[in-house]
Amino acid sequence: MRSTRRRTWALLAAAAVVAGLLAPVAVSAANRAGSGAAAPLAPRPDPSGAECRTSVDGSRVVAYCHNPYPTTDLVRLHTECARWWDVDADSIAVAVQPGRTVKLEDRCWKEVGSAWVSHSVS
Repeated sequence: MRSTRRRTWALLAAAAVVAGLLAPVAVSAANRAGSGAAAPLAPRPDPSGAECRTSVDGSRVVAYCHNPYPTTDLVRLHTECARWWDVDADSIAVAVQPGRTVKLEDRCWKEVGSAWVSHSVS
């Protein structure tokens, strides 16, 4: 009699665990099957923004930014120097007109830690 009760409780516990694991899958499948019409896709944004290539040579940083898109892009060169006493720098925003290329330059006293270009499309 005891082994039958243990077996019954073990089967009930196993069934509860399996049901708990399969419930999210069943709900997800029901949502996909019952939705009928697909939700409309969000519009794709127009491509914009200049493409920039940054190079580091010793303590100097140079970035060339070319804008192939019809909107103007404001770009800024950010330079982080490797030494704690060396001053990090952020350039002024430079407008890159459509079809134009600009050159951004900066330097550190010693080594460059990192350099990147930020964009602000107008």
